[in-house]
Amino acid sequence: MHLKSFLKLVEIKTKIASFLPYWLGVVYTLWYFDTINAVNVVLFFISLLSFDMFTTALNNYKDFKKAIKKEGYNYEVHNAIGQFNLKESTVVSIIVILFSVAVVFGILTFLRTDYILLLLGALSFLMGILYSAGPIPISRTCFGEVFSGLFMGFFIPFLVVYATVFKEKPVVLSLDNSTFTLTLNWNILLPVFLTSLPAVFCIANIMLANNICDVEDDFVNRRYTLPIQIGREKALILFDALYILSFLDIILCVILGYLPVVSLVTLISAVKVYKNVKIFHGLQTKKDTFETAVINLIIVMVPMILSILAGYIIDKI
Repeated sequence: MHLKSFLKLVEIKTKIASFLPYWLGVVYTLWYFDTINAVNVVLFFISLLSFDMFTTALNNYKDFKKAIKKEGYNYEVHNAIGQFNLKESTVVSIIVILFSVAVVFGILTFLRTDYILLLLGALSFLMGILYSAGPIPISRTCFGEVFSGLFMGFFIPFLVVYATVFKEKPVVLSLDNSTFTLTLNWNILLPVFLTSLPAVFCIANIMLANNICDVEDDFVNRRYTLPIQIGREKALILFDALYILSFLDIILCVILGYLPVVSLVTLISAVKVYKNVKIFHGLQTKKDTFETAVINLIIVMVPMILSILAGYIIDKI
């Protein structure tokens, strides 16, 4: 397998959806908690990137195997297996290697933290696998947007934070008289959750845009996604609403003190987001307009991340 076909198989361009939440977690840990465990967050990043590539490759492989429509679906440019005529054995080997790397570095991160990170990591692994595999993969249902948004937009930043502040017990699971008790430290959880919502919404919109573009092919290939369930028009309304909620959340977080005041500069990106939304409303295709959703993630998250970093620097001056 050549590098080009590998990068296409794992859809490397889409890794921005995990890369940006990761850096959100890093800079937020620096600003809000005034600390960072560099070794832990690097180990976590290697595990994260490997697992993200694993789930994408697995999803592409499952789509290839389950596709009913053989023209305009498997063998066009949006599926690397058909485009490059990849051997199934090679694809399976790549999937196994990526999963193994993710597990090894995940275990290394766990050994340096505690069992809660292991449980949360295992849950993320399970959801990632169920997203693409199983009798009814999540990606083929109307819940794909919810799971992709929450597990990439919230879980990634939270796990980065947890890898540093685990000694403050953000989450505690105890067993007493055969009864499990879950204790949540809302002083840590709530700020991270609210701050992560723009990432949650923007990543969910990438999945939503993808499914809106694929409505016809997905129906033929029995992928009963959210746009198929609620219709294209309502899906586009939801698409708009999630961006609006992202900007409202940033304002709320600044008011609550969960983001530095300088993060309000992120609101400027609403102008470009609005233009991209109008473009997507005019035409919904993978080739022409799908990338507007990816671009929107970048133009919302990059200013937000940089503003948090700026807030950290300002506080240190």
